[in-house]
Amino acid sequence: MEKEELQNKEQTENLKDINPEDIKDEQEKDLEKSGEKKDLSPEEELTNLKDKLARTFAEMENQRRRFEKEKEDAFEYGGFAFAREALNLLDNLERSKLSLENDEVLKNTDALKKVSEHLEIINKDMLSILKKNNIEPIKSINEKLDPNLHQAMMEIEDESKEPGTIVQEIQKGFMMKDRLLRPSLVGVSKRKEEKKEKEDQKTQENQQEKKEI
Repeated sequence: MEKEELQNKEQTENLKDINPEDIKDEQEKDLEKSGEKKDLSPEEELTNLKDKLARTFAEMENQRRRFEKEKEDAFEYGGFAFAREALNLLDNLERSKLSLENDEVLKNTDALKKVSEHLEIINKDMLSILKKNNIEPIKSINEKLDPNLHQAMMEIEDESKEPGTIVQEIQKGFMMKDRLLRPSLVGVSKRKEEKKEKEDQKTQENQQEKKEI
């Protein structure tokens, strides 16, 4: 009880020490910092109010547009993550088929032929389902390398193709409408002369340096 009386007494003394003028000064400083003015005319206040309303409506409209865009994207690309997982199934299916075809015991057997046929049917069915959901493979073979769609993993000497032409597809890439699900992993052609020309040029440079010495 005595402790509470002592605390109340201290609070009363602290309140006595507060100067009303100090409070007024602090309030005026806060008004100045916030940019508020007491002597605005009715016309100025109306103008400020109109500006605030215009900014508020503009922000509301921007939020509405963002919401509509997000809702549209969610509807169109909601299965994006699922589609990527489905591609992993396709990859596993293809790897299984290759593994069986390379098995020495199963080679040239009727069993392998039947299994390969079934795996091919499953593969086509999966691609058909993906296509119905706007997921389609990226064209690669004999196409020029496009960094937006393809990822070059190696260079292959090929005199019959222009340099930079895709001659091997390591892993098939896919698009979902206008979005890239994953790039195609490819091998691109290069000319044999390129290496030879570089070696000849280096040899000539070395010979020139020896002559100068």
